[in-house]
Amino acid sequence: MSPDDFRVLRNKHCDKSRWMQLPRNVLIGHAALEQVGSVCSNLRLGKSGLIISGPHTWKIAGERVSEVLSEYAMTRYSVEHISPEVLEEAERAGKNADFVIGIGGGKVIDTAKITAYNLTIPFISIPTAASHDGIASARASIPQGEDNASVAAEPPMAIIADTGIIAQAPHRLLASGCADIISNYTAILDWELSHRLRDEPVSEYAVALSRMTAEILVKNARCIRPNHEESAWMVTKALVSSGVAMSIAGSSRPASGGEHKFGHALERIIPGKVLHGEACGLGSVMTMYLHGGDWQRIRSALKTIGAPTTPAEAGIPDEAAVQALLTSKNIRPERFTILDMGLTRESAERLVQRLYEVDDKDD
Repeated sequence: MSPDDFRVLRNKHCDKSRWMQLPRNVLIGHAALEQVGSVCSNLRLGKSGLIISGPHTWKIAGERVSEVLSEYAMTRYSVEHISPEVLEEAERAGKNADFVIGIGGGKVIDTAKITAYNLTIPFISIPTAASHDGIASARASIPQGEDNASVAAEPPMAIIADTGIIAQAPHRLLASGCADIISNYTAILDWELSHRLRDEPVSEYAVALSRMTAEILVKNARCIRPNHEESAWMVTKALVSSGVAMSIAGSSRPASGGEHKFGHALERIIPGKVLHGEACGLGSVMTMYLHGGDWQRIRSALKTIGAPTTPAEAGIPDEAAVQALLTSKNIRPERFTILDMGLTRESAERLVQRLYEVDDKDD
């Protein structure tokens, strides 16, 4: 079922309609993986499915999911990277499937949600790490030339997050997920800025949920610890909430502003050097400074969690960060942010150096 299946009645008084697709089942907790059979049965998905995973995540969770779903006719497709060719192969692998299950990280989940979208079948998201909010969103990132393009994809009908598995993932991934969520602060400010200057529509409900989600992680930064299930539960819940905010908005606006444009520009300049959330965290500190907000508070929370707060900590040169600030305006130019207002090289260099300043909140 899709928006095209419905004809919305309109009248001269109100011409507002929006298609919102939210997860029907969300399971977050210890041994949640064992409930995948119950979830599939409850949702009446059919009797055949396609499992998309990576070689590593198949061993971590895929094999167990396959065992639990022994009564279903399941096909496995392994993903190591995402490309148009991989997406075509995945679609062929799932041509007889009633549903798709994605088990893994960003590339796997994106491949699964695009495959489900193209096949017009339900998608279940089973993340093995809480590294970004794509586990719950209706958007996916695919390579397009030297950049990554954000495309429409199937939102998860269900999310099953086993905190026992997620807690065992490298802490860097969890910290990256936290940074991705905390950067919602500046994404919202950019959205509101575009609303004031360019009359872009804004959803107050999506703004409120996105801001609350970021605030929860900042307030509880000291509780985010390595190999700790309570931490995994808190961060995963926040990632799901962020995905719901995007569904309410009908776009990624509540969670993607100038800090994300900075992150994508950085990926173009030095591909593979930093995680998506790490780059967005750095970008959020700097764009919060430009907005005149409490950038030290964001930096302090990131530092407490264990995410990088300077280019040096992220293992990249300062000049790469400067270049990313200056070229971010070329990333999704239709999305107006604080970084599209004319940043000079001198200002960009000073902004990067701000990241190294010592502040009492860092103690």
